Amino acid sequence: MTLPAEEHSEKLKAIARGSAWFMHALRAARSLGLPSWCIGAGAVRNLVWDHLHGYATPSDLADIDLAYFDEQELPEEETRHQEIIAHACPNLPWEVTNQAHVHLWFEKYFGYPATPLHSLAEAVATWPEFATSVGIGLDENDALHIIAPWGLGDLFEMRVRRNPARVSEETFLNRTRSKRYMERWPKVRVL
Repeated sequence: MTLPAEEHSEKLKAIARGSAWFMHALRAARSLGLPSWCIGAGAVRNLVWDHLHGYATPSDLADIDLAYFDEQELPEEETRHQEIIAHACPNLPWEVTNQAHVHLWFEKYFGYPATPLHSLAEAVATWPEFATSVGIGLDENDALHIIAPWGLGDLFEMRVRRNPARVSEETFLNRTRSKRYMERWPKVRVL
């Protein structure tokens, strides 16, 4: 059964608040004082799918994507943020990325160019699957903020669909094989 968007949003916030590791990660990320930031992609996906599968222990994460958007920042500052948060939380596998700079390295890494992005929400909207195009931020008042340009339906319905914004069909197929979604979470459907 599909829930209305507001119910999905409230459910996601409740799941996040109920996770000690995720709230710890959000507080650590907030301490960097970055403008317009979120933890997203696989960290949010794992959090929700583990919850929906009733897993008591969090699934392994390749990384915790801390995405932020700062057009004024020099590209080398990203490394400094990575070092600070890795030192503060060495038990978490951080990957810190200024989404304003993605177009500078994207082609070298993925083999095709990317256009410059203009906001964090626009960046999240380009992430590989609709189910992982989701981010959560935490403000100074401990309020959670969700960025979900494509909604939360795929995430909560455990449906993996390619986001064509930047990912080819070949890349999508390779990702789904390497992530082993259905093996790790049996209720997941890859479309």
